[in-house]
Amino acid sequence: MKSTIQNFFVLILLLSCTLSFAQTTQDNTLLTIDRQYSGEFSQDRERDIQWDKNGKGYITIEPSTSMEGVDELVHYTSDLSRSVFVAADQLADTSESFAIESFTLSLDDTKVLLFNNSSKVWRSNTKGDYWVYDKTTKTLEQLGSSFEASSLMFAKFSSDNRYVFYVHKFNIYKEDLSTKQITQLTKDGSRDIINGTFDWVYEEEFGKRDGFSISPSDKLVAFWQLDASSTGTFYMINNTDSIYSRPIPIQYPKVGDEPSAAKIGIIDLVSKETQWIPIEGGEKENYLPGMQWVNEDLLLIQQLNRHQNHLTIWSYIPSSQQLKKVYTEKEATWVDIDYPDVSANGWGNNDLKVVDDKTAFLRMTEGDAWRRIYKVNITTGAKTNLTPFDYDVASMHATTKKQVYYIASPTNSTQRYLYSVDLKGKGKDRRITPSEFSGLNTYDIGPNGHYAIHVHQSSQKVRTVRLISLPDHKVIKVLVDNAAYEAQLNKLKLPEVRFTEVTTSEGITMDARMIMPTNFDATKKYPVLFHVYGEPWGQVALDNQIGLTNIYMAQKGYVIIDMDNRGTPCLKGSAWRKSIYRKIGVINTQDQALAAKEILKLDYLDENRTAVWGWSGGGSMTLNLMFKYPEVYQTGVAVAAVSNQLIYDNIYQERYMGLPQENYEDFVNGSPITYAKNLEGNLLIIHGTADDNVHYQSAEMLINELIKENKVFDMMAYPNRSHGIYEGRNTRRHLFSLITRYIMENTVPN
Repeated sequence: MKSTIQNFFVLILLLSCTLSFAQTTQDNTLLTIDRQYSGEFSQDRERDIQWDKNGKGYITIEPSTSMEGVDELVHYTSDLSRSVFVAADQLADTSESFAIESFTLSLDDTKVLLFNNSSKVWRSNTKGDYWVYDKTTKTLEQLGSSFEASSLMFAKFSSDNRYVFYVHKFNIYKEDLSTKQITQLTKDGSRDIINGTFDWVYEEEFGKRDGFSISPSDKLVAFWQLDASSTGTFYMINNTDSIYSRPIPIQYPKVGDEPSAAKIGIIDLVSKETQWIPIEGGEKENYLPGMQWVNEDLLLIQQLNRHQNHLTIWSYIPSSQQLKKVYTEKEATWVDIDYPDVSANGWGNNDLKVVDDKTAFLRMTEGDAWRRIYKVNITTGAKTNLTPFDYDVASMHATTKKQVYYIASPTNSTQRYLYSVDLKGKGKDRRITPSEFSGLNTYDIGPNGHYAIHVHQSSQKVRTVRLISLPDHKVIKVLVDNAAYEAQLNKLKLPEVRFTEVTTSEGITMDARMIMPTNFDATKKYPVLFHVYGEPWGQVALDNQIGLTNIYMAQKGYVIIDMDNRGTPCLKGSAWRKSIYRKIGVINTQDQALAAKEILKLDYLDENRTAVWGWSGGGSMTLNLMFKYPEVYQTGVAVAAVSNQLIYDNIYQERYMGLPQENYEDFVNGSPITYAKNLEGNLLIIHGTADDNVHYQSAEMLINELIKENKVFDMMAYPNRSHGIYEGRNTRRHLFSLITRYIMENTVPN
């Protein structure tokens, strides 16, 4: 017995030594899924940044060095001086932490609005607690203290700092900062009558969240009111948080359903009366995606018809109630309010840039071969083409008195650079971004255009952030260098990234990015993983930083390929982007498959081991490719896919596809569910059951069709996860473990 016990302990010792040796000899040049989510490869990110009133410095959030769990605001100037703007000890006592999520400065920088304890309303965390810190008195006071916690939205100062305005439960309020008196400005707010904010679809598709604006003299408040009473209610089901299921209602207009009625009112803060602006057209047959004050007695209002192919910009004078049509724009396809581009640096601020002492505004449009910037006189409507060049403007940024800054990349759609041009429309374009910053560049340009926050990344460089001066682009200070992250990456076996073009049998030339296997050998055959999106809201073949999952799969021996078909927001002219009108699911799928056939002719790619995956629109593309081109793709993973275009939201689908009442067959022809009967390969369907964007209904409809056709497939439902499938501990780790394992099991690496 004793001998047996001794032998047992010897065995345990040997096993322990073996395991210890294995751990110490683990190849740290190789990634694992667990390492990806361990915190080992964490990137630094800048926090909320606000320019000071002079535009010569900025204020940002930093953790306090003296009080744990408390943030403070710090002011940096262009001469690199640092000072504490709001000290941590002014924001919390020793028993309570105070985290700052975002902040807003008063016009004179003497008061600060602080936002925390937020929660999601729709896609964004727009509801929470607001606090006012007075730098003069060094006091911190909470707004709306009589309301329930974390229930205020979009608080903003009056120009004289006497009041703060905000939204609470679909109504607009004014709070006196000295007396704490709260005045309710709208009375009819409810789930159906929405004042000062927006419904789900306006936020999702127009980026609209904050729905009111104070006039420069603080005498008037302009606001949106939406009537969502006729909008259908979709119910998601929560099955996990109690023993009884709970329905989660969301007002969600499906394609073909009439829009919520929208109108704009102006509240006179003296008389307390509201005047409604009599904009032409039915309230339910038009959208109002933009509204802004130019001066105390002038509003600009943007109106789109339901088909979203006719834009009208109105001027409105409250004192005389004069409404005037300033500008119109029509296209045979659709008109964009804000253009979806990787350089746009934000989503939802649809305000027009006002120039020339507030006598004109700028408008990007693509009425001809290229997307251009026009200057439009507010009084006469006269237009001046500021960018008469043979290339696309990707996004428009700040203006000075003499010039406008914009993003473009005239010769390479995979990259983005800062340019400037004279506001008179007579100057030449000037590239501002130096050649050393090859790749993707985005900018947050301060007032007066003297300084900017510059973000750079490429397939060869990690994401970095710096303060620069303009127009010389001199680096004043590096704000985020991600040196630690880069050092960790450099310990790994990293793949080569190649850029090329692929021309299909129909003569369509597409950008392609190829991430090559580590230890690549051109004499061998490698499995291929196509990553796709392919709709008007995404470009994938970009010269940007590649993610850890791509590195992981490249180490496993896959060639990862991203390609951009017609209809994606590439800088290749208007015809390229608009060709997808009424053809989503058709032209983009065809381009991807034909390009795949061409690139698979490369000797080192194994056409018998091909997988494809995508998310959202990329999930839809994956399904269409698997169903329509089974000879090309053997394995597919579709995440949060729209399987049936007839059940997605009205603004998105009608913008790009028309109305199903008019061209129903186009929706059927573009929907993956139509072709489910053709499935031959391995298919994994993944969807969150609480997806308020692409409803879980979409997965269930497809699953039902596949069962009907006796098609074998795999699926994974993530309980109570949204469109991003990130909520809950280990969700992302589980998701990407599942995706990568499925691909490797069904498209076996070397």
